[in-house]
Amino acid sequence: MTVERYGEEVALRPAHPRPAHPRPAHPRPAHYETADVRIDKIVVGPFENNAFVVRCKRRGEAVLIDAANEHELLIPLCQQVGVTQVLTTHGHWDHVQAVAAAREVGIDVGISAGDADMLDSYDFVIDDESVVAIGDLRLRTIHNPGHTPGSMSFRLEGHPVVFTGDTLFPGGPGNTSAHEQASFETIIDSIDRRLFVLPAETLVMPGHGLDTTVATERPHIQEWVDRGW
Repeated sequence: MTVERYGEEVALRPAHPRPAHPRPAHPRPAHYETADVRIDKIVVGPFENNAFVVRCKRRGEAVLIDAANEHELLIPLCQQVGVTQVLTTHGHWDHVQAVAAAREVGIDVGISAGDADMLDSYDFVIDDESVVAIGDLRLRTIHNPGHTPGSMSFRLEGHPVVFTGDTLFPGGPGNTSAHEQASFETIIDSIDRRLFVLPAETLVMPGHGLDTTVATERPHIQEWVDRGW
């Protein structure tokens, strides 16, 4: 049985524990798909985090953006579709609950130096303006401090797609009032200089909730500054 959540069809979760058998690799339509890439969005955990699998269709290689939660769902899926790395948008606990399980099965986990102390363990550091190869695909990293010191976004080169974690959402920036190292001024500057320079048609895929576009959000930045959040 399926239900609609966040505009896409997802499997209705039973009240009893899931069976031990993994789900099929692609039980639902892709969130985004072209001839060379497939992106699947999996909503997990009590805060309904978006985890994204980005897969090169020509080479069969894939990465997971945010091993957020529900390792019993994410890890079998990652194994089925060839995920070899986890790219962490930032270190807040709701985005990293499946990190240990990913590393246990040999999937390397990366995080920025600015947020590395939020993880018990990881395998590599993600630097600003670096390029992550996924078969024939390339993800370029964008350092977006403000929500956390080391928050990272990932732009899919050759496609109008950017994964923004908790930096940019429909209607404004991520929360900067609940975390000691967060800064509203920093996140606004980061969004303005690093994300709003992307093409207007760029799809923004955030760490929670629905997608938006640069064109939709960019005209409202002064409103966000004026309201202070």
